[in-house]
Amino acid sequence: MLMWKLAFRNIFRQRRRSILTALSMTGGYVLCVLSFSMTEGSYSNVIKIFTEDHTGDIQIHSEDYLTRPKIHKNIDDNAAVERVLNQSEFVRSYTKRVFSPGLAYAGNESTPVKIVGVDPDLESNTSRLADKVKQGVYFNNQPNDDGYFKAMIGVRAATSLQLNIGDELILISQGADGSIANDIYIIGAIVGSRSSWDSSTVYLPLNSAHDFLTLHGKSHQYALALNDSADVIAATQSIQAQLPAFSVSPWMVVEETFYKTMQADKEGNLFGLFIIVFIVFIGVLNTVLMSVLERTHEFGVLKAIGSRPATITVMILLETTLLAFLSVVVGILLAIPIIYWFANVGIAMPEPVDVGGIAFQHMKGEFSLQVFLLPMLFILSFAIVVAILPGIRAARVLPTEAMRG
Repeated sequence: MLMWKLAFRNIFRQRRRSILTALSMTGGYVLCVLSFSMTEGSYSNVIKIFTEDHTGDIQIHSEDYLTRPKIHKNIDDNAAVERVLNQSEFVRSYTKRVFSPGLAYAGNESTPVKIVGVDPDLESNTSRLADKVKQGVYFNNQPNDDGYFKAMIGVRAATSLQLNIGDELILISQGADGSIANDIYIIGAIVGSRSSWDSSTVYLPLNSAHDFLTLHGKSHQYALALNDSADVIAATQSIQAQLPAFSVSPWMVVEETFYKTMQADKEGNLFGLFIIVFIVFIGVLNTVLMSVLERTHEFGVLKAIGSRPATITVMILLETTLLAFLSVVVGILLAIPIIYWFANVGIAMPEPVDVGGIAFQHMKGEFSLQVFLLPMLFILSFAIVVAILPGIRAARVLPTEAMRG
């Protein structure tokens, strides 16, 4: 208890130096929190875009369809899957899809496309597909008066085929039974942009896609949206336990390359935060060393009256750590309104950024315990480390030389 009182006394006795040190650490903490918040917020936003655009938080497939997709590797027991999903506490919504490569014709033009069959209602509740419609109207499961179903097509494919809303589109593919699949569709909407992942995709209503590919109601994929994306691992394990005959994969597995790239980038940003704190504490180390040199006489007196070297070292460590803790407390009070504003309002970008066909106009941060806690651990850890050298220097002071000085 006496050591803590001495540490407090010494901090207030060196008021000017303590204030400068505290300002340096407080500024470093606020800068770290802001940088970390914006980094985490950006990644969270990218993940949200990515999962809501097409992957979902979790996907369910049959066999090894995810790594080796084949039209015959389908989920034939939709009722069993949907029963589990409807009862799951994790799942907010889900959609089912079928996939096939195909060739699209219009007039004298042709181009390879990816054919995706989706349930219009389920898809609009799970992904952003309905928001990506640039021209026309989002489709439904009903044919028009002439018996033709409407299709939605990506911008690149529509440009290659010179298609507009209301034009006819001929699709050719292979059915699940080995037959040649071909049919005529009416363009009801053009979706996304040239940079979208689905710029060369043709979307069909699910019931029409089933008939086109002779899948007889079977699906290739279920994409799930969760109530809380943070529960993705727990939800995956829970659903997999209830559906052992199927492959249940979180988005990190579905898009493994993207996930690994993002993790590597996050590690690089953490290193950047480390550099910021290191630069701040180079100045703190200099300040503490100067303080020790100025108090050489005081340390000499303490050793002359019987204080042990370890006691003096601990006192220096306590002073620096206590000052760092007080600086962090002030930094938290300053950072909370700043981070709250960035998390809820953010920065409006001069021009919208197109990500997968969705325009985003704000860069936002993240307001969470982790955002405040990690920089705090950095600051306190560095405070202890930089105090060790001055503490050893003070402990080695010889009483006779210090008293003489």
